[in-house]
Amino acid sequence: MMLADMGAEVIKIEIPGKGDGLRRWGPPFLGNEGVYFLYLNRNKKSMTLNLKNSKGRWILTQLLQRADVLLENFVPGTMERLGLGPQKIMNLNPRLVYCRISGYGQTGPYSNRPGYDLLVQAQSGLMTVTGEPDRAPGTKVGVAIADFGTGMYAACGIVLSLLAREKTGKGQVADVALFDSVITWMLQPLGSYLATGKLPERLGTVHPVAAPYQAFRTKDSYVVIGCAADEHWQKLCKVLEMDGLANDARFLTNPKRVENRKELEAILKEIFVREESDVWLRRMQEAGIPCAPVNTLDRVVIDPQVLQRRMLVEVDHPTAGRIQVPGIPVKLSDTPGSITDPPPLLGQHTSEILQELGYSPDQIGELRKEAVI
Repeated sequence: MMLADMGAEVIKIEIPGKGDGLRRWGPPFLGNEGVYFLYLNRNKKSMTLNLKNSKGRWILTQLLQRADVLLENFVPGTMERLGLGPQKIMNLNPRLVYCRISGYGQTGPYSNRPGYDLLVQAQSGLMTVTGEPDRAPGTKVGVAIADFGTGMYAACGIVLSLLAREKTGKGQVADVALFDSVITWMLQPLGSYLATGKLPERLGTVHPVAAPYQAFRTKDSYVVIGCAADEHWQKLCKVLEMDGLANDARFLTNPKRVENRKELEAILKEIFVREESDVWLRRMQEAGIPCAPVNTLDRVVIDPQVLQRRMLVEVDHPTAGRIQVPGIPVKLSDTPGSITDPPPLLGQHTSEILQELGYSPDQIGELRKEAVI
């Protein structure tokens, strides 16, 4: 999707009559399409192709001879069994970038296991450092962070491979795994464990090496503050009208505040509940203290920063009507991306693509009768 937003022609190959499973994930649904699917597939073309049929595999081979990139996310070995593995395909098109996303990678003892976001959040240790201290075994992140983050790594790998191709003239294989991706994000807790041998604790919104750096309940909701820097701590003491805290030996430096976090947290909890969130946020922002509201989504969608940055964009879908989708996070000055096409209907572009390959309407009709497309 990221590459499509930036102008790449992306053809999504789907199973005839069935399509991407995300089309049926829900509720909610809009126009018989799962909202999850709608949010991930703008700017793409949909082509149905039965890869278990030799004619379907031949058509894909024709496409790949003129393509820059193939992106597949089967369990390792599936493409080889179909006769579409990188060795064969890249012999036909040596400039092809062959990107492979899987749960655990193309090598290693877990390579043949199916990969799901929930599984790798658990197995990577992410769940054990997420959530409140009294909630075992922890909790998963509320969005499919392993899926989304791995897609970002894949896009990065594709762009790097295309850049290398400009120098070498050759494509290459990019092997990207959900498990690997999450391991890289475990930098702080993993680094702490390797240095001390002590397993990290679940701390909720609390930062393990900064204080006060967490959420606090106010009179009407919640706010978060980030006062790792001593200068911010001094400013916070003035805003809270607690000058004595600024000179308290327990809280003079960030290491001291981390060491005495529980005592500090108890003091601050009693103070923050005295005023509404908007009052605290105004005072802290005026003082230059890093802070933010804990917004529910009904507030996010009307946030002036979200609107100004066009992080919600409307597109017209043939069955779902006018829908809003998240905007483009990378703002390029000279070659900006755009969201022009809604998520495609199943097989919407099959005939168009086949005609570009030289197939006649009669030939396309025969392929439909044979369930190739």
